Amino acid sequence: MRFLIIIKATKDSEAGVMPSEQLLSEMGKFNEELVQAGVMLAGEGLHPSSRGARVKFSGNQRTVMDGPFAETKELIAGYWLWQCRSKEDAINWVKRCPNPMPGEDSEIEIRQVFEAEDFGAEFTPELRAQEERLRAQIAEKP
Repeated sequence: MRFLIIIKATKDSEAGVMPSEQLLSEMGKFNEELVQAGVMLAGEGLHPSSRGARVKFSGNQRTVMDGPFAETKELIAGYWLWQCRSKEDAINWVKRCPNPMPGEDSEIEIRQVFEAEDFGAEFTPELRAQEERLRAQIAEKP
């Protein structure tokens, strides 16, 4: 099972406050543990929403809104993509994580990623083949 581990933004992360050397070191050690355990597939920190944009869809219309965005508690400061045996396994790894926002309360959300078999009959053999081709192309990219 794959899980998206979402590090929620805080006022400091949205203000562009960079992590300390100590936190970077602690996160580096934690990431090494994740990689050695075969859990971590990807992970990155994100710039504040002030440097981002949103695209709103309404029928055929597309409206672009530049950041920053108001609700900090709903924003994402970073993420990991993990391969875990279960949601409980992912929870246990998150509990071992250094506090991503020291000096503030912080929150990490865990969301399971859909797999092909989750879509049922609507995910036809042709769509499955297309998905496999795209994943193979992605894997070939440097």
